Amino acid sequence: MIQCKDCEYCEISEDGRKAFKCDPFSNIKEPECLQKMQIMRLDMLAASYRSMLYWQEKMGPMQNKLFKYVEREIDDIDETESWKYQDDPDGEGDEGDEETI
Repeated sequence: MIQCKDCEYCEISEDGRKAFKCDPFSNIKEPECLQKMQIMRLDMLAASYRSMLYWQEKMGPMQNKLFKYVEREIDDIDETESWKYQDDPDGEGDEGDEETI
């Protein structure tokens, strides 16, 4: 089995990063190369998922504060508009109520 460092499709930069120019659909050398590629893709997927979870944890408290603020604002708007529906002369109640849907 050929090692990636010996392959013509692998380039290693000065800082040790590897750049793979192989394409699994056209120029792959050995079947093991495909397995290595799949493992690398899974590692990248797991790393991006961990990064997303990290940022989600950081944003969670701020989202909760924002939801509470928006909820409070909606309640205030409903309270200020409640005078429109209290003295309904026909006695029909709220016309925009969700129960009438």
